[in-house]
Amino acid sequence: MTEQRTTLAKKYHDAVEHWTRHNFPDYPKLAPLWDTYFPKDETFCLCARIQEGMPTAIEVGDRKGQPKANVPAELDPEAAVHLLPIIRAQASTEFGSIQQHQPTLARAADPQDQAWVLRVMAEELRHGYQMVHLLTTADWSGVTDASPDDMVEEILSMQTGSHVLAAFNVEFDSFTDNVVFAGLIDRVGKYQLTMQKVNAYKPMAASMPPMLKEEAFHLAAGVVPMRRWMEQAARHDPLITVPIIQKTINKWLARGLEMFGDERGGQTNVKYGLKDFANGEAQQRYYDEVGQVIDDLNLRWVRARFADKGREEADRIHATLKAGGSVEGVTKAELLYEPDRRFFRRRGEFAFQMIGADGTVFTDVEAYLAHAVANLPEQYRASTDVKHWATLQRGVVAGTIPLKEAMSSMPRLQRVGGSCPCANSVRWVVGGAGLGVGAETLNP
Repeated sequence: MTEQRTTLAKKYHDAVEHWTRHNFPDYPKLAPLWDTYFPKDETFCLCARIQEGMPTAIEVGDRKGQPKANVPAELDPEAAVHLLPIIRAQASTEFGSIQQHQPTLARAADPQDQAWVLRVMAEELRHGYQMVHLLTTADWSGVTDASPDDMVEEILSMQTGSHVLAAFNVEFDSFTDNVVFAGLIDRVGKYQLTMQKVNAYKPMAASMPPMLKEEAFHLAAGVVPMRRWMEQAARHDPLITVPIIQKTINKWLARGLEMFGDERGGQTNVKYGLKDFANGEAQQRYYDEVGQVIDDLNLRWVRARFADKGREEADRIHATLKAGGSVEGVTKAELLYEPDRRFFRRRGEFAFQMIGADGTVFTDVEAYLAHAVANLPEQYRASTDVKHWATLQRGVVAGTIPLKEAMSSMPRLQRVGGSCPCANSVRWVVGGAGLGVGAETLNP
């Protein structure tokens, strides 16, 4: 299948490039590395990619079989109201992940791992660019009073701490975060993009296949290094251990689960033909797939630990350990496990329930907090994010903070417009290429 490629109008293209200079300073390093690490792949393009030959009829929901909308005005009015925040949130996640990856990119111990994550960041930039294309090449005035300039400025003003989804407001502590984030959080992205391939808004649906092709590489950028790390850990390499990987998985899985939305919702998006699964079913599929990834990582560990046994015997040993048995003193406790889906949750059906990573139910909040931080990366325990969560958890249990209020709370950063992003502003392009909108404050 072929695709159309286009660039944004100059002022928006310039705005994204200006944002890139200030938020993604390592971006220029990708081009010289491309032929070394990706010689068989097409050169990266910062452009909007629109798949041709996509279905023209709505594929799910109440209007199944009717023509897909080519412009927002052709959508069911309520569908348009639901779709616009989805596009803006998707844009926020793409730019937000770059801001998370950038500070720890240089900490990679392996040049290939660093190059792979650098490519992931560039493709996230393209995905954000793709969403800006959807926002600026159509008339959304029937849905919002915000102009395209306003929407672009709002998105490009966001920093870690002020993004739409909580997963993109958590800072990375080490390059382990870069890798595990790609393996877990980009996997949520794969599910969201796949669900939106059926979107009743044809330009949105046609944006998904090119993004999914790139998302497949992002998953590899997470899983391949983790496989290698598990093999190193099995050989008692002091630089990486199973507990380090486990605690980083514990840090990110809850945020990934919450990216699907409340487990009990999502039917409206299916009704309007915007996605083909409600939240709970999509989340369950994701959780099951993460379990398969963890199983694969454990298998790599066992094969490396019992390298003298041969692959077939090592695979039998893995099955024995998985079932709770012991082989030559090795037990299941030395392997990775998938954290309980209720652990460390702040949103959704299980928000602020005191459930341990292993499924243990706690009744004392301090005991639960002690368990939680003991199962999270050491650097992360001292973060604003964990401190904020602990305050909310104590307040919910004590009855001093309503659950609904706690679920909507996050340590957000307030951004005030005025000049250049060097000064933490929302003005991204100055002079002739300016967006021509007034300063605005993003509410905390």
